[in-house]
Amino acid sequence: MKNISKLLLLCLVSFGLVITGIGKAFAEDKDDSINEKLGLPVVVYGETLTDAQKDEVRKYLNIKDPTMVEEITVSAQDLARLIGGNPNSRMFSSAKITLKEKGHGLVVTRVTPDNITEVTEEMYANAMLTAGIENANVEVASPVKVSGHSALVGIYKAYESRGKTLDKGRMEVANEELDLATDLADKKGLDEQKVGELLTEIKKSIAEQNPATREDVEKIVEEQLNKMKIELSPEDRQLLIDLFEKMRSLDINFGNVKKQLEDLSKDIGKKMEKVIGDEGFWDSVSNFFKKLIDAIANLFK
Repeated sequence: MKNISKLLLLCLVSFGLVITGIGKAFAEDKDDSINEKLGLPVVVYGETLTDAQKDEVRKYLNIKDPTMVEEITVSAQDLARLIGGNPNSRMFSSAKITLKEKGHGLVVTRVTPDNITEVTEEMYANAMLTAGIENANVEVASPVKVSGHSALVGIYKAYESRGKTLDKGRMEVANEELDLATDLADKKGLDEQKVGELLTEIKKSIAEQNPATREDVEKIVEEQLNKMKIELSPEDRQLLIDLFEKMRSLDINFGNVKKQLEDLSKDIGKKMEKVIGDEGFWDSVSNFFKKLIDAIANLFK
């Protein structure tokens, strides 16, 4: 029994190393050079963080030299001012925003996915594109478990700090989108990834079909729900239709949104290819399982 216990412990540790290898392959390459045209990256800290927690976030976001970034704080008052949120909210989610040249696309990474419990990369990207944010690398982190909603307000404030004006109506609809996405993800038969994909596909269809009426929007939503075999209650369907009808009434270039979403999909695909194409990584996985099988076989000799 002792041998079996040791073997199981070894398996868990070894498998953890395999998963770590995957995580490293997915991590975005760091570039320390400064784009003098676009400026330093902006790091936004939730106001509830202690000094120790801020230092922890700096490590997560790979900030080795604070003078190489612009640091600001997002408050609950910002939450109320920008999207009409609760002015007494506790703000933990933080983000690092690095502006990029036009054509780069939007790349979103949850650096602490275990602590950002409800909002996925695709949900963030969809909401940011709705608000009018494009061409940036965005990294989200939290030292404690949070839903991740307040990071979006921090990202808005980062753009404000650069003198950029985001439309308040679009920001509010983007926040509604994020709230609805996380609510839907809790429904039976759904998860965060599927909801993110649904929002993406509806936006792509809107870009392609250019709906002129509410009925057209309703048709697109129904088509995508059927295509993805997603069943929603009549109330949730109505919320989804109402959301995209609001988007239709805003001045959103859905053709541009579609391109950014396609770029996001390509970025995820490239990260997967990096893992799949890494022969050394897969050799180590193969060797791990070979040794595991041999060790189990030896127990019964």
